Amino acid sequence: MSQVRSRILGVAAVVSATSLALAACGSGSSNNNAASNPSGGPQLVSQGTLTVCTHLSYKPFEFKDSSGKVVGFDMDLAQAAAKQLGQPDVTIVDIDFASQTSGAVFAAKKCDMAMGAVTINDKRKKSVAFSTPYFSATQALLAKKSSGITDLSSLKGKKLGVQTDTTGQAYADKNKDANGYETVVFDDLPTEIAGVQSGRVDAAINDNGPLLDFTKTNPDFAVVKEFDTGEQYGFLFQKDDANAAKIKDAFNAALKKSIQDGSYKASYKKWFGSEPAVMPSVS
Repeated sequence: MSQVRSRILGVAAVVSATSLALAACGSGSSNNNAASNPSGGPQLVSQGTLTVCTHLSYKPFEFKDSSGKVVGFDMDLAQAAAKQLGQPDVTIVDIDFASQTSGAVFAAKKCDMAMGAVTINDKRKKSVAFSTPYFSATQALLAKKSSGITDLSSLKGKKLGVQTDTTGQAYADKNKDANGYETVVFDDLPTEIAGVQSGRVDAAINDNGPLLDFTKTNPDFAVVKEFDTGEQYGFLFQKDDANAAKIKDAFNAALKKSIQDGSYKASYKKWFGSEPAVMPSVS
């Protein structure tokens, strides 16, 4: 999900239970359907496509357009990775965020990689492998312009919306006692934003990218504060797995190529309305 669309790991018991549940219900992603890349590349969970897990909607990184097609900045990179792997299509699996950052989706063979503006941190590295960082972000505070809220300190005695399992939630919890607000947890970004719109919460914290995108079409709202958390996003892969490492290498190669040929910059400008202030560092 700053960590545009940021998230934190679940406890081990939840991870284990999620893995078992996914394995039990996943007939379409079982090993029986796994297929080797015709060009001799890595084995994929489904033939003829790169299967990518995400948690919709997280505009402008991944969301459905008016036709129902999944588009966005992350999606452009996923399609570049599919091309690198010789695959004609990308198949999206919409699934909860925690099962991605825990690695449960990979244990259950649900997808080849996962995306969602996921902040790279040491806790998550214990469960999943990350690509080369592809995006820099911060946490941001969204509020109505008429609210008088300018910072966390303005929220004393008020309610702050957070998205579950994100770095935004972690940041809010860390600063809660010092600023005297109550946190209200939402399952995803759209319901969190709706909470601010309806007045259920006084403000919301999340990655700066999607919140800034929201304000473009909602002029009564503003990102009143950004917090320099120094976050970087990465795509997720199964940890300590030789086959997954090949898929990760293909993504990293596609990212490098997109930076070199200008397609990364073009995609960034398309989805964010400006050129990136800092380009990802790839070797």
